[in-house]
Amino acid sequence: MDLKNKVKYALKKTQAYIILCLCLLIMGVVGYVTLYDQLLENMQENGISAVRSYASEEVNNLTVYETLVSYAVNLIDAQHGTVTDEEAKEAINLYFTRVIRTLGDNKVDPYVVYNGEIIAANPWSGDITYDYSSAEWYRLAQTSDNVVFTNVYTDVIYNKPVITIAQKCQKADAVVAFDIFPETFKFHEEPLTLPNADASFYLCDSKSTIIYMQSVLESRSNDEIAQYVTTLVNEIESGRLESHDSYIYDIDGNRRGVYYYKMSNGWYSILTISYDSILAELTVFSTVFISIFLLCLTAVLFIFFRDWKLNAQIERTNETVRVLGNSYYALYRIDYRKEEYEMIKGSDYLRERIPPHGKHSEFIAVAGEVIDPKAKKEFEESFSCESIRNLVSQRVRDFGGDFRRFFNGEYRWVNVRMLFDESLSPNEVILCFREVEQEKQREFRERELLENALENARRSEKTKQAFFSNMSHDMRTPLNAIIGMSKLAHEHIDEPEKIGGYLDKIHVSSQTLLDLVNDILDMSRIEQGKITLNYQETNLIECIDDCVAPFVIQAEAEGKKLEVKYDVCNRIISGDAFRINQIMNNLLSNAFKFTSNGDTVFVSVTQQIRENFSQYQIIVRDTGAGMSEEFLPLLFEPYARETRFYSKQISGTGLGMSIVKSLVTQMSGQITVESKLGKGTTFTITLPFATVNESRILKNSKLVGSDDSAQNISLKGMKILLAEDNILNMEMATEVLNMNEVEVVQAWNGEEALEIFKASKPFEFNVILMDMQMPQMDGCEASRRIRLLSRPDAKTIPIIAITANAFAEDIAATSAAGMNSHIPKPIDFGILCKTIQRLTSENIHENNSTYRRK
Repeated sequence: MDLKNKVKYALKKTQAYIILCLCLLIMGVVGYVTLYDQLLENMQENGISAVRSYASEEVNNLTVYETLVSYAVNLIDAQHGTVTDEEAKEAINLYFTRVIRTLGDNKVDPYVVYNGEIIAANPWSGDITYDYSSAEWYRLAQTSDNVVFTNVYTDVIYNKPVITIAQKCQKADAVVAFDIFPETFKFHEEPLTLPNADASFYLCDSKSTIIYMQSVLESRSNDEIAQYVTTLVNEIESGRLESHDSYIYDIDGNRRGVYYYKMSNGWYSILTISYDSILAELTVFSTVFISIFLLCLTAVLFIFFRDWKLNAQIERTNETVRVLGNSYYALYRIDYRKEEYEMIKGSDYLRERIPPHGKHSEFIAVAGEVIDPKAKKEFEESFSCESIRNLVSQRVRDFGGDFRRFFNGEYRWVNVRMLFDESLSPNEVILCFREVEQEKQREFRERELLENALENARRSEKTKQAFFSNMSHDMRTPLNAIIGMSKLAHEHIDEPEKIGGYLDKIHVSSQTLLDLVNDILDMSRIEQGKITLNYQETNLIECIDDCVAPFVIQAEAEGKKLEVKYDVCNRIISGDAFRINQIMNNLLSNAFKFTSNGDTVFVSVTQQIRENFSQYQIIVRDTGAGMSEEFLPLLFEPYARETRFYSKQISGTGLGMSIVKSLVTQMSGQITVESKLGKGTTFTITLPFATVNESRILKNSKLVGSDDSAQNISLKGMKILLAEDNILNMEMATEVLNMNEVEVVQAWNGEEALEIFKASKPFEFNVILMDMQMPQMDGCEASRRIRLLSRPDAKTIPIIAITANAFAEDIAATSAAGMNSHIPKPIDFGILCKTIQRLTSENIHENNSTYRRK
C-alpha cells in the first residue's frame, strides 16, 4: 500500500474512531438520564414499601392496646348487674395493676369513668372535679361502639403529650380509657433499620403532631422539626409529592425524596431520604463512564497511531483470520478460477484424508462424506466452483446454510458459509465451517414456543369470543325482562297487584344483571392483583349457614335435597367472611345449576386441629350432570363453561370458578375437583385459618350486634350538594334523600358543583355527592379544586364518589383526588346513608379540640 493510500486509509479510520467516541458519549448521556430516572422510581417503590411496613408494625402495636381496652370493657359488661359497685371497682383496679405489670411502668395510664366516678390506676387529686364529659376521648367514645383514638394533646396531669384510646361499655355506664405516651412508640424497643444512614422516619397524627421520629435532624429544635413535619404533611395532602421525581428541601437545605403512607386512623408514616444517597450509584456510574470513555479514547488514539505505522503488507494467514475470525472449527481458502483449495484450519476428519492444498473437487467430495445423505447433493452443488463464481459475479459477500454433519457417532448441526471480501486476493473466497447445534436446538425450541404461544392465543381468543357471546346472551336475558316488565307495568298502571309482581321480577332480573357485572369486575381485580383479604374474627359455621340458607329454599322449590354436615372444634377463626361467602356461593350456585329434580347437594366442613392454626376442609358434592374429562383441565380458566353435554341453558359469565380458584390460592389454600358425566361433581377445598379462643365469642357477638343500630340511621336536617349529569339518576337520588329529610342542592356538572360550594357559607354543606363522569369538569377534577380552596371546610367536608366505574384504578383515582369514599352504581341507598353518617361523624370529631382535659 503506497503513501497516498495509507493516508486515505488512515483518514477513513479516524472518521470511524470519532464516530465511535461520539456514539459512546451519547450512550453515556442516555444511560445517565435513564439511570437517574430508574433510581428515583426504585427508591419510590422501596420507600413506599418501607413506610407501609413501618405503619403495619405500629398498627400491630396499637392492636395490643385496643385489645386491652376491649377486654376491660367486656370485663365490666360481664359483671354488670351481678356484683356490687365496690366489687366492680376492685376488679377494675386489679385489671389495671395486671396491665401495668405486663406492659411495664410509664407505658400507659389506664382509667375508667364508672357511674360518673373516675377510677384510675394512678389517681389524680383533680379527678373529683374533672369534667370528663367535655374531654375529646369521652365524646368520641360515646359516639362509637368501637375503640376510638385521639390525636396527640397535652395532658393536664403530666403536662406532656399523650394519646388516648377509649371505648364505652354496652351494658354498664362506663367508659374505659388508656393514656399512651408518644415516647413509648418504639419499634421492637430498638431503632428502625432505615434504608441508609441519612434517612429519616416520622410517625405523626392527622394534625401533623409527631408521635415518633428517627431523624438526622434530631439536633435541631423541636419547633423547627415540628414546622418541617407540618410542611411535609401539607405537601403530601396537596398531592405535590406523588411523582417519583418530586422532592422537598429540609431544614438544612438538603434535597430529599419523600415516601409516605396514610394509616386507617389518619396517622402518617413518612420516610425521607437524601437525594445524594438515592443518586449515589449515579455518581459511581458517572465516574466509571468517564474513566471508560477516557480509556476508550486513549485506546482509539493508540490504535490509530499503531495502524498508521503498520506495514501495508500483511501476512496471508493474518488476512484470512481478520476476515473470518476464530469462531469456526474449519477454514479453507478457495481459488475458484484455478479450482483449488488451501487448508487454513482443517477439521480432524479432513486433515486425515486430504493434503493442505489440492483440487477443490476432491475437497468437496471428502467433506460431503460426513454430510447427512439427504443434504449431500445440495451441499456439493451450493459450494461448487461454478456456484461460487456465480455468487461473486452477483456481489454476494455472505452465502451459506445449515447442514447436519456426522460427529463422533451422531449427526450435529453445522453452518457452512462462503465469505467474499475485496481485501482477499483476486478470485478467492473463504469457506468456513462452524458447529451450531446449540443455536439450532434453541431455534427449534423458540419456534415450538412460538407455535405453542400462537395456539394458546388462538384458544384464548376462541374462549373469549365464546365468553362475550355468552355474556351478551346472559346480559340481554335480564335486560329483556327488565324492559318487558317495565312496559307491562306501564300498561297496567291502575292494577297495583300486577305492578307489584312486575316490580318483583324487575328487581330479580336487575340483581342477576348486577351479579354478572360484579363477576366481571372481580375477575378484572384478580387479574391485576388488586383483590385484598380482610381477615377478622368470624364464626365459620354461622358464615357457612348464612350462605347455605338461600339454597335451602331453592332446594325445596326445585325438589332437590340439600344436606349439611359439620365436624368442627373451633368455630371462631380469623378469616375474610365475605370472600368465604363468595367461594361457597359460586360452588353452591354451580351445584344447583347442574342438578335436576331428585338430585342431592351435600356440604361438609371438617377441621384438622393443629394447636392455634387449623386446616379446614370444605366439600361441596352433587349428584348432577357432572363434567367431561376433556373439560376438567379448563375448569378454572377464565370464560370457560361446560355446556356440550348439558341440555339446559346455563347462565353466567364463566368466571365463577376462576374467581374461586384465585381466592382459594390467595388464602394459601388448595382446591381439587372430581367429576364424571352423569354421576355428579365433588369440589374439595382446604383452607388454613388461625383459630380464636372461644372465650372471645362474647366480644364477637357484641360487635355483630352493633349492626342493628346501623338500621336506625338518621340524616335529618343535613344539607347535601349533589353533582349528577343524568336526569333520572338526579331525580332518584334527590327523591330518596328528601325522603330521609335531607335538603339537596343540585349541580349538573363538576364546574357547577365547584361554583356552588365556593358561593356557600363555610360548613353550610354536610356532604358532597360527586358523580365521576360529567361534562365540562369531571368529579375528580372538581374534588381536587374544592380541596385546594382557602376556606376552613374545604379539606374536611366529606366527598363521596358516585361511580359506575368500579375497577381498582378508578377507585384509586377517587382517593388521589381527595375523595373520602366511593359508592358504585347502581346505588345501594342503605350503604349510601351509612357512609354519609359515618363520614359526617368523623368530620365532627376531626374539628373537635385536641385536648382531653382542660
